[in-house]
Formats: sequence, C-alpha cells, structure tokens
Amino acid sequence: MRGSPSLSEDVKARLERLAGSRLTQDGVLILFSQGTRSQEMNRQEVRERLAELIRQALHRPKARRPTKPTYASKLRRLDGKTKRSGVKAMRGKPSADP
Repeated sequence: MRGSPSLSEDVKARLERLAGSRLTQDGVLILFSQGTRSQEMNRQEVRERLAELIRQALHRPKARRPTKPTYASKLRRLDGKTKRSGVKAMRGKPSADP
C-alpha cells in the first residue's frame, strides 16, 4: 500500500489510519474473508471491502472550526450548577437550632 504510485501521500496516510491493525510493519494491507465456501466469492468480497476503504480514504474530512459557547448556554450551565449545589447542600443533617 505504501508503495502504491496511484495514491497520493495524504490518501495513503488516511488509509493507514483507517486500516489500523490490518496494516503490517512493511505497509502491506491484509484483508481476508471466510463468509462463503467459495474462494472466488471471498476474493470478490475482499476486493469490494478494499475499494470501500480506498473510497473512505479519498474523502478529505472537513477541518473543524473551534467555536465559543454562547452567552445563553453559559448562563444555563451556571444555573444548572447552582441548582445542583442547592440540592447537595440540603443533603446534610438538620441543624439542632431551637
């Protein structure tokens, strides 16, 4: 796989990440199938799975843009924390004040 001249370097890197443990130290992708009793059908299934892996690697993921939480979401979070704090504060033993 690493020596494939038809794949660009970024596609090879994404394919390596997708392959995971199916990739050997030498850069050989190992796929096998035992779904049917026919050797030819198993080979065809492996070819389809390889083609699907390559299709996934060809798709460049969209870069994530970091965003800030909105003012309202900050207020909601703090309101929830205040309510939870009140619930926990009420769990203590009642005071012995007459």
